[in-house]
Amino acid sequence: MTPLDPPGRTTRPVPATFLADADSPQREPVTARSAEPRPSAAARTPAADAVPTNAAPSCAVRSNAVPTGATPSGAAPVAPATATAAVPTGTLRLPEAPLPPAEVDRLLRGEHHDPHALLGAHPVHGGTAIRVLRPFAERVVVETAHGPAELTHQQNGLFTGLLAGTELPDYRLLVTYPGGEPLVQPDGYRTPPTLGELDLHLISEGRHEQLWQALGSHVRTVDGVDGTAFAVWAPNAVGVRLIGDFNHWDGTGHPMRSLGSSGIWELFVPGLAEGTQYKYEIHTRQGWVLDKADPLARAAQCPPGTASVVTSSAYRWQDGDWMAHRARTAHHRAPMSVYELHLPSWRPDLTGYREIAEELPGYLKDLGFTHVELMPVMEHPFGGSWGYQVSGYYAPTARLGGPDDFRYLVDTLHRHGIGVIVDWVPAHFPKDDFALARFDGEPLYEPADPQRAEHPDWGTLEFDYGRTEVRNFLVANAVYWCEEFHIDGLRVDAVASMLYLDYSREDGGWTPNRFGGRENLDAAAFLQEMNATVYRRCPGVVTIAEESTAWDGVTRPTDNGGLGFGLKWNMGWMHDSLVYMSKEPVHRKYHHNEITFSMVYAYSENYILPISHDEVVHGKQALISKMPGDWWQQRANHRAYLGFMWAHPGKQLLFMGQEFAQGAEWDHEQGPQWWVLDEQWPAAGDHRGVRDLVRDLNRTYRASPALWEQDTTPDGFRWLDGGAAEDNLLSFVRYAADGTPLVAVCNFSPVVRHGHRVGLPALTGRDQLWEEVLNTDAETYGGSGLGNSRPVKAEPTPWNGQPRSAELVLPPLATLWLRPV
Repeated sequence: MTPLDPPGRTTRPVPATFLADADSPQREPVTARSAEPRPSAAARTPAADAVPTNAAPSCAVRSNAVPTGATPSGAAPVAPATATAAVPTGTLRLPEAPLPPAEVDRLLRGEHHDPHALLGAHPVHGGTAIRVLRPFAERVVVETAHGPAELTHQQNGLFTGLLAGTELPDYRLLVTYPGGEPLVQPDGYRTPPTLGELDLHLISEGRHEQLWQALGSHVRTVDGVDGTAFAVWAPNAVGVRLIGDFNHWDGTGHPMRSLGSSGIWELFVPGLAEGTQYKYEIHTRQGWVLDKADPLARAAQCPPGTASVVTSSAYRWQDGDWMAHRARTAHHRAPMSVYELHLPSWRPDLTGYREIAEELPGYLKDLGFTHVELMPVMEHPFGGSWGYQVSGYYAPTARLGGPDDFRYLVDTLHRHGIGVIVDWVPAHFPKDDFALARFDGEPLYEPADPQRAEHPDWGTLEFDYGRTEVRNFLVANAVYWCEEFHIDGLRVDAVASMLYLDYSREDGGWTPNRFGGRENLDAAAFLQEMNATVYRRCPGVVTIAEESTAWDGVTRPTDNGGLGFGLKWNMGWMHDSLVYMSKEPVHRKYHHNEITFSMVYAYSENYILPISHDEVVHGKQALISKMPGDWWQQRANHRAYLGFMWAHPGKQLLFMGQEFAQGAEWDHEQGPQWWVLDEQWPAAGDHRGVRDLVRDLNRTYRASPALWEQDTTPDGFRWLDGGAAEDNLLSFVRYAADGTPLVAVCNFSPVVRHGHRVGLPALTGRDQLWEEVLNTDAETYGGSGLGNSRPVKAEPTPWNGQPRSAELVLPPLATLWLRPV
């Protein structure tokens, strides 16, 4: 979930003129600028206009080596010119090919829907008109097979000329700026649209499942000319121009054309290459000019910079074996032990994706985790949102490097046998003025109804799930991360806030659906479409819902009326079990139902048991600090709880720092308290002991199909004794698909119990011997060392509904696992 913005945060939301009814108390509005002519080029430099006035240096220094053939995101862009050339003296000046004043006015104001109809080469009465828009140029020469000819300056950078003949010639431009040599430039306004009819059809239908390949910026060759194609959806704009570091952030010379009813604006700019920084200059119906980052940008400037960056991937994946294995794996019947982390703060000394890739995979493999879950890696303006207020849905955050650097991290994790889950946030987006909010001057990605648009908890805006193009934007984005970055799972944030129209809203603050209910039917349909599309296109990927209500069928297949998620966070288990563990043992008998109630609904959905970042921030305390008693008892409770968690039906997730029982809440700037593991720290052995337990929990878990093979069916679980409230005891059996059992016994009391009889399943054709495979009270973990060091023989004494039983030693505040010898 997204943390509340701290008081005093200064951001750049959508102009107050547009969102006066939606201002968040945490954010300061700014005033939009009117569509006035900009200063001359002499007064505008890339250094001044490339980033906001509060921008920091580029984050490119945080990126490690780039693969061969790739360009670092901070590299200087190629100027839109290929060379310099001398213009022969005595060059013929062509007669003018003037445009009507009204057309020129619309063109120069940036409000012409089809500048390509005016610029470039066009047959006209008397010959072929060549028109070129080059603001601040002092001379433009067109060079054809017949030689050079100078164009006439009509006004404000518009140069025109009339060539003889109506056959459109091949030509190039020689453009001279004050004090410079002539620059050789192809004419981008002679090229056809770079989006085809099929792209436009799929976009209009909302079914372009690889939308990022059509919209955004793409380095490509058109008619033999190298450059970059740009395309953006802005159906309410009266004009769109491209601005960037290549044109001093003045879009006069780069108006884009509208592709009809699709709402898409397009432009090919010769000479622009990877590393170019850009935005779209949106001219609105209200007369405002908005500078917007590209919603489909696949790279972004490092915050606090807000520009989009042209990028292309040169990465060569080396995880073919992993991807093939993933496609064959049914995650419901496979082990899944997830380590959740926040990349920027996991190891603050590691400043890039590639540096993290040198440390993280080995750490996870050593501890035995099967997956890592990354809090949002998409670009976001405010670090204090932990990534949950996304501005660049298609761009990995530049704080840690470029897109190929992030690919390298995922690839390295895969080659170490670690799956990668990414938090994904389709529930809401921030109001910052450079991003999605009021993108073309009117509600576009958000609903037009302010009651529906406002997210009351976080001062953000919700998506309009009923709009075809918005759904396509989000569904394609989910596919994008799985296909382009080989992500193995998407954990969808804040699903409950999407599903209910009255979520966090008072009476009168929301509008019922068409049936008079509180369910957001458009959001439900979107989630079904997203899940169905991801599972169809990306074999082996799992989607996970953070959903905290009793919505029916979250993990039911879409063809059976469900939302179609693979797994759902079990928020009820998390809350109830932590309430129980927070009580002093003497009081736990009054809360016994808190620790057992989860089994009442354990098979209503496919669950994952989360101890996530949400549980160790905002005054909730670290996991060990929730536990009662002195330091020894806190650690014992912590260990016993983890043993119970790993044995309970469902996959499991643990947030960073809790694997070694750090005592403080998570701080996104400081990260985990790694120093408590240093030998100089007085309690280092205690913390290392907990980490050793987590390692053994994962090792034994992965080696025990009984703990994961039947997580989603009642056949995999049976209570032995779930009602020993007075003694703070629990015991149950987990079964593998072949019937192999594993028994878990939890003693949540500080009392040592000698000779405690526990029922045990009969072992057909075996010696009825059971061994203690895990004991959270072992000395190596910092416990007292009590337990059952030798195998115990199950006697033919019926107990707990089982035909056999054995007397065990139950250590204090401990969990035991036993399996047949």
